[in-house]
Amino acid sequence: MTTKTHLLALDQGTSSSRSIVFDAHGHIVAMAQREFRQIFPQPGWVEHDPKEIWATQLETAKEALAKAGLKATDIASIGITNQRETTLVWNRNTGEPVYNAIVWQDRRAEPTCLAMREQGLEATFRAKTGLILDAYFSGTKLKWILDNVAGARAAAERGELAFGTVDSWLMWQLTGGGSDATRGEAIHMTDVSNASRTLMLDIHRNAWDDELLALLGIPREVLPAVQPSSHVYGHARAEMLGAAIPIGGVAGDQQSALFGQACFQAGLAKNTYGTGCFMLMHTGDRFLTSTNGLITTAAAQPRADAREYALEGSVFIGGAVVQWLRDGLQAIKASGEVQSLAESVPDSGGVMFVPAFTGLGAPYWKADARGAIVGLTRGSTVAHVARAALESIAFQSAALLQAMSRDAVAAGGANVAELRVDGGACVNDLLMQFQADLLGIPVVRPQVIETTALGAAYLAGLSCGLYQGQAELAAHWRVQRTFHPTMERSRADELMSNWERAVRQAVAV
Repeated sequence: MTTKTHLLALDQGTSSSRSIVFDAHGHIVAMAQREFRQIFPQPGWVEHDPKEIWATQLETAKEALAKAGLKATDIASIGITNQRETTLVWNRNTGEPVYNAIVWQDRRAEPTCLAMREQGLEATFRAKTGLILDAYFSGTKLKWILDNVAGARAAAERGELAFGTVDSWLMWQLTGGGSDATRGEAIHMTDVSNASRTLMLDIHRNAWDDELLALLGIPREVLPAVQPSSHVYGHARAEMLGAAIPIGGVAGDQQSALFGQACFQAGLAKNTYGTGCFMLMHTGDRFLTSTNGLITTAAAQPRADAREYALEGSVFIGGAVVQWLRDGLQAIKASGEVQSLAESVPDSGGVMFVPAFTGLGAPYWKADARGAIVGLTRGSTVAHVARAALESIAFQSAALLQAMSRDAVAAGGANVAELRVDGGACVNDLLMQFQADLLGIPVVRPQVIETTALGAAYLAGLSCGLYQGQAELAAHWRVQRTFHPTMERSRADELMSNWERAVRQAVAV
């Protein structure tokens, strides 16, 4: 049992690195954030600089501690949460990345996935991993690096390279990867939730699977050790933040948000509105296979002897559509302006915006879809497009929840009764009300919407004894506002039909 009462969460996302200091009650004490470059070498390819990821994360950690007026000696434990499927490979001896990080949105591995699907291998992967064969996941990205970076495969087979998702890269750096003198002490680990997104982990056993590794052509030597999500992985070295701090919690961002939303029981669901949108429904200890375009994933595992699962639907472009309005269309100067622009018109005027910039994720899984704006007339304005862009986030999320409810009912459960929401875009009241209207169920926004970071902090707090169990964490969860549906169901159904028609047009582009 620790006597320290603060936790540091490192929240490494797709467009920025953040660090948040929480007190023992789950309240935010201080926060720091840095954006970093998005690299687009060619259409459909998305990369990050691994060194920039690490530098911005370390900077924000130091800044958050300074803002909180705390020292490293005041922190009970560090929790890490991260963009999940993003793939890094580095040299174990030098610590140098062999290539840029290939981001989860990247589609370059689709030919590999198509070839394996045509060989009839999807059922094998799905039965063991819960995932479909899609370029979204890490394994085919790793295969691309080994096949296309000069000397990488031979070096991997000699045991000279390390593969990791972003959590593994941060732990490597924190524990000693940053200097010649300490690099040999760096840990190479991941947690179950991140490992479950690789196409290489059997989530029934929580272990790397030799058959899947052989099908992908991945040498076992590159893989990190897999641990529970709440676990003392190692200690951040004193020179990083000023004192050695245990790293006690790790979870992929969406499983971390599910944990931070206190969705600990089967049937509880959350949606995170970030760069993409990610909806997860806890299914307890049941591995459910979706028949409606969703995937099965490992939930954050608070104990080594537990197996906890979730159904998940992933929207590739959520809040990123607002970034496109700002940077691509230049319709707004700052993302915060989108609500007022959208509210300047009573509705979208029949405009539908399908933001399939990198294909469509669940429940459609159309890799070749491209963005489309349909229903334009001479009366359409940039305000209508902005409103349609915001509404596209809700339409995509509604399609996910409908699929999720069908799967739950088919498995003998009930329809989802409410949707807990978090992430940056959930502060948009217009969007949340429209979401409730489309769904026909309450949309519940908690007092702390940084639940991705909060989940990592909670996992770290459990491992160091700051918390005694999940019941204590559930008691911390508080509602800030509930959005109740006000739209007639017939109108909501009509809008969803219009959305599906627009999706069919985007697929045909």
